[in-house]
Amino acid sequence: MSIEASLNLLDDHGNRLASKQFIRDKRCGRTVGGSGPALPTPRAARYTSSQVALAEYRRKRRFGVTPEPAGGKQRRRARGLLYVVQKHRASHLHYDFRLEWNGVLLSWAVPKGPSPDPAVKRLAMAVEDHPLEYASFEGVIPEGEYGGGTVMVWDRGTWTPDVADVDAAVQKGELKFALQGQKLSGSWVLVRTRSSPRGNKPAWLLIKHRDAAVSTEDIATTEPRSAVSGRLLAEIAWHEGGDVAKAASGDPPGEIRKLIAKPSLVRQRRRGKRAVWHSSKPAR
Repeated sequence: MSIEASLNLLDDHGNRLASKQFIRDKRCGRTVGGSGPALPTPRAARYTSSQVALAEYRRKRRFGVTPEPAGGKQRRRARGLLYVVQKHRASHLHYDFRLEWNGVLLSWAVPKGPSPDPAVKRLAMAVEDHPLEYASFEGVIPEGEYGGGTVMVWDRGTWTPDVADVDAAVQKGELKFALQGQKLSGSWVLVRTRSSPRGNKPAWLLIKHRDAAVSTEDIATTEPRSAVSGRLLAEIAWHEGGDVAKAASGDPPGEIRKLIAKPSLVRQRRRGKRAVWHSSKPAR
């Protein structure tokens, strides 16, 4: 078998997309037991499934322009399933709630952000799956691109589903889970509603269960800063070359007034490449 053909049996991480027997049979030009090639390994099936799931995400983005990750290169973490909430000031402020499952981030847009108060039921609109790499994305999506605006990693950690079959729970419309985040924790549930907005994906409700992590605090207001950099949206936009005024409209006014009164409070930009595209960079 040529090197080109061999590489076609590997994923982006060098994992086999077929069994050793299939490779041997392919080399010899025969099928297994006369009944066709061997089935892909479970890891290969998960990889293929995640690539299919990311098709809509990739279709909406120009990766030569946006700094968002295309996905497909990050191995699954061994220390629990990823959980992240990203505060996103695009055309409107919202919070993207994401849970790792089957090699992608299942995603919901929560307009008012999660609430640790069980009496407060937050609308959560299902959106396209995102790649695992997106969990660490904090920066600026260029204006004019899909979702153009400033993105903050507002909370992150791990999550634990209450059921073994997450796919079945999502299909049923009731996913119960526990969060182990820096800001959010305890037991939660996502429940699909019967009515959905016209032409959109299903609407869900994100609800906190009653446990020791319950609070009536408006955590979106009292904890407005990034979980990874400690920055406000306005600071991220300023550091990364985005629209500062637009980003600042997603921050609590009191926090912005503090920065204006005392500029020395502004966080220093971390070293490294800016997470934003500039017009001098050729689009692909």
